[in-house]
Amino acid sequence: MIKVENISKSYGEKNQNFLAVDNVSFSVENGEIFGLIGPDGSGKTSIFRMLTTVLLPDSGNAEIGGFKMVKDYKEIRKIIGYMPGKFSLYQDLSVEENLEFFASVFNTTIQENYELIKNIYQQIEPFKTRSAGKLSGGMKQKLALSCALIHKPEILFLDEPTTGVDPVSRKEFWEMLKRLKEQGITIVVATPYMDEASLCDRIALMQNGKILKIDTPKQICKDFPKDLFEVKTENIPTLLKILKDYKTIENSYAFGEFAHVVIDKEKEFSTENLEKFLREKNFKNIEINKIEATIEDSFILLLSNNGKLKVEN
Repeated sequence: MIKVENISKSYGEKNQNFLAVDNVSFSVENGEIFGLIGPDGSGKTSIFRMLTTVLLPDSGNAEIGGFKMVKDYKEIRKIIGYMPGKFSLYQDLSVEENLEFFASVFNTTIQENYELIKNIYQQIEPFKTRSAGKLSGGMKQKLALSCALIHKPEILFLDEPTTGVDPVSRKEFWEMLKRLKEQGITIVVATPYMDEASLCDRIALMQNGKILKIDTPKQICKDFPKDLFEVKTENIPTLLKILKDYKTIENSYAFGEFAHVVIDKEKEFSTENLEKFLREKNFKNIEINKIEATIEDSFILLLSNNGKLKVEN
């Protein structure tokens, strides 16, 4: 289990401090996939570096697997696996040499814990003599995960593990994480991809070093307190400018090939009136449908409400 209590971290000189992590608290249950979700610069990596004992916090404390973050850092390093966002293995060493090196650091061998990494490593084993620097993005990802797992950690920290890899490799990676969870490994993953949030058991939505909300992906979407519609027509950028003049619309933004329109439930609104308004503005082929909120919709609303997603009774 992980318990984080009021940790903060800033960088820079005293008069020009940048507050990267601002009084953050959360917990992760054993065997859970917990996601830190947010854009670049939201504080995810700084939190990971503190929890993996690479970086000292300015204030606050945490327990990882029952050990104190600062006091027991040596014990923590024995029970965690860490996959940084940037590929950090030895580029000139082969796949097999990298794995053997990381096994030796933890006084183990590839053979001793092979069953844990078998499903992952078998996909790159045909290239075991190839230099790590010459692997594809997806192959590098699998090698880095194998190295993070080689000592059979209780807790796995993955910092943006699918950034820069193709969609097929992303899907394969999350299937691997599900299998690791079934083996009892606790997984903490940071990602800027909102679609990956739904694959976690619980998530923390982050922005500017703060946690805006923590809950299951399903509950966060369920808590969306507004009515939400998608509008499809030609020229979405022009549509968004026009929608600003429609009084009952609280917010609107591009969402793929659609514009998502947020409506306060207490205000009178009809799709017929909106369609009529748009036709008067010379829009054609208009489609308007009421939809359920996604994680991304919830995140946008949290930002517009200064971090508060109000739930109506």
